[in-house]
Amino acid sequence: MNAGISTNRLPIFGYGSLLFRPGFGYVARQRACADGYARSFSQASPDHRGTPERPGRVVTLVPRVGESVVGALYFVEAPALELLAELDHRERAGYQRVTLEASADGEKHQAVTWLAPPGNAYDAGHLPLDALAAHIRLCEGPSGPNPDYVFELERALLELGGADAFVSELSALLRR
Repeated sequence: MNAGISTNRLPIFGYGSLLFRPGFGYVARQRACADGYARSFSQASPDHRGTPERPGRVVTLVPRVGESVVGALYFVEAPALELLAELDHRERAGYQRVTLEASADGEKHQAVTWLAPPGNAYDAGHLPLDALAAHIRLCEGPSGPNPDYVFELERALLELGGADAFVSELSALLRR
C-alpha cells in the first residue's frame, strides 16, 4: 500500500464526472491509470446531462487492448456502504458497480468504479465525432448542459496530466 493509505480504505476510480464533481469526501486522491480501457461517449444520460426525451451523452469505459485511461483514485474509509449506495443511485442509468485494477504511484489497487456494459438499456452506440458534437450541443439535464460535461472532463484530465485526445477533439469542436 502507498504511504498514508491504510488497508481500511476503499479506492474508488473516477474517470468521468467523478473527476470534476465527486460529490463525496475522501481521505486522499491520487492520479491513477486503468490499463486495457478507453473512454467512450456511447452512454446516454437521461437523468444528468439530458432528459428522457433528449438524453445527453456521457462516458463509460470500454475494453481496448493497448489503451490506458487516466483518472483518479479516491480513498474513502471502508466499508463505505452508504457512499456506495449513493453512487449506485447516481450511476443508475445503465452503469454497474465493478472492481478493476488501477495503478497509482507504482502501486496496483483493486478499485471500485461504475461501467456501462455494451447492450445496457442506455447504450446509445458510437457516433462519428461531428454527429456526437451536434447531439451534445442540444442536450441539457438536471446536472447542466451536456457540453459543460465535456469541458469539465477535459479540464480535469489536463489538471491530472492525462489529456484524452478524443475528449480534447470533442471539446474543441463544441467550442466552435
